[in-house]
Amino acid sequence: MRTGRGLRAVLIALGVLIGAWLVVPTLIVVPISFSGEDSFAFPPRSWGLQHYATFFTESSWLTALLVSVQLALIVTAVATVLGTMAAFALAGRKFVGKGAIDGLFMAPLIVPGIVVAVAMYAAFLGWGLIGTPAGFITAHTVLALPFVTVNVTAALAGFDRVLERASASLGASPWTTFWSVTFPLIRPGVLAGALFAFVTSFDEVVVSLFIQSPTLQTLPVRMFTSVTNEVDPTIAAASTVVLVVSTALLGLATMTRRNRGAA
Repeated sequence: MRTGRGLRAVLIALGVLIGAWLVVPTLIVVPISFSGEDSFAFPPRSWGLQHYATFFTESSWLTALLVSVQLALIVTAVATVLGTMAAFALAGRKFVGKGAIDGLFMAPLIVPGIVVAVAMYAAFLGWGLIGTPAGFITAHTVLALPFVTVNVTAALAGFDRVLERASASLGASPWTTFWSVTFPLIRPGVLAGALFAFVTSFDEVVVSLFIQSPTLQTLPVRMFTSVTNEVDPTIAAASTVVLVVSTALLGLATMTRRNRGAA
């Protein structure tokens, strides 16, 4: 018994150390973003909000932020609808080729990002989608679909299809049955998938680097450009904004999934 407790304590301590090793370097960006210096310095020798003022007022940063938010909202809507439809088509059904279709939907999570980026670049170049809003929406939707499909499929796993048949037997149309019976029960899974889709689009950088254009850049691409070509502490403010938004949305998605499990 003591050996088991000791091993558990060691594993917990190891987990805490690994978590700290992964998180602490990221958190260093936060105090740097509040530095009053015109260059990178840690710990900051003075404090101020000048980097945030630059981020929210300089046209290149503000435009990139607005582009990312707009794309993420559109991708969230498209991926949520398509992912929910795919989950309904695949959940609880067995047919020839189902495994291949499941694998196709999960491919963006399994295949290395650089491979996906090169493949999309080659395809989009022939289709004339490089540097276009339609190209970004298509690429980000493909990357976000697995998250929606997985969450909605998990929600449908605990859904009793007898309720749908009961609704239909009472004269309800398929559309009425979905909105009145099915959707309220799977809503936490749909919302969680939508939040993950937003974060996926908002944070995406590898594919975006391949399909960008000088006139259409997302915030992660602008941040990458700043890191590689400039020495601008504004990148710290941008990183903090992305960190806060992503953490808040992922935390909300986790709470949504927990509420679904409790229900």
